[in-house]
Amino acid sequence: MKNSLYVSVAQINSDLENIEKNIDKHLTYIKQAEANNSDLILFPELSLTGYQLSSSVPDVALKRCDPIFEKLSNEAPNITIIVGFVEEEHPGEYYNSVGFLKNGKLQACYRKINLPSYGKLEEGKIFHKGSDLTSFPVEENWNASSLICADLWNPALVHCAMLRRPELLLAPINSASNVVSDSFSNEENWLKNIDFYAMTYATPILMANRFGQEKDIHFWGGSRIVSPTGKILAKADDKEELISAELSLKEISRARFELPTIRDADTNLISRLLHE
Repeated sequence: MKNSLYVSVAQINSDLENIEKNIDKHLTYIKQAEANNSDLILFPELSLTGYQLSSSVPDVALKRCDPIFEKLSNEAPNITIIVGFVEEEHPGEYYNSVGFLKNGKLQACYRKINLPSYGKLEEGKIFHKGSDLTSFPVEENWNASSLICADLWNPALVHCAMLRRPELLLAPINSASNVVSDSFSNEENWLKNIDFYAMTYATPILMANRFGQEKDIHFWGGSRIVSPTGKILAKADDKEELISAELSLKEISRARFELPTIRDADTNLISRLLHE
């Protein structure tokens, strides 16, 4: 049994539509994670493409079989690498996805379900909506589930993801200042969101945000690794950087014993209430 997991989060700023340049940056941070003996490295949402893609979505979309994923994974095949990209399923059908890379290939994908189309956000206009959750075995006894950005503002999605009992929850995001409204603070409210879910479900959460400018919006960073009791284990400064922390299986077990949210979730009752 692997009792601890060493994890890293890469807070980077992607170059819009420049996949080759972004690959080089990913490789740099993957090398750093390998040097730190990390078991996992998480990149932000759409880390390979940038965010404000609009009509450029078809130009940067990748199939799951694209050799880019093999190139990234082969840099450190024993590390689970989670990257954000535009996934093409069929012609004209594109998803905001994250890919789980390990042992030289893309092993699994998660497609964003909650596509925001409010404020300055227009994902519902350019992406297809995902329809399932994904859990990936990082190491023995260590499973990770990932949601993407606005998915974490739908409590039902978080609850369903946690009912699968993953040991950790991944939150790759692209959060910029003032994109919801001038009065809604992404900087403050995202941290409340992450802390609440970590504490409520007694699960470590890795949040990977961008830092830097893209066109007219500023990504504020704030990437962090939070313990199953809501304690900040590592947080990024206002710059591009790699942060790391060690997670303990015993600490997760203790936290879930003391606050058994997952154990006491009455799924049959909730299902009945939803259908009334």
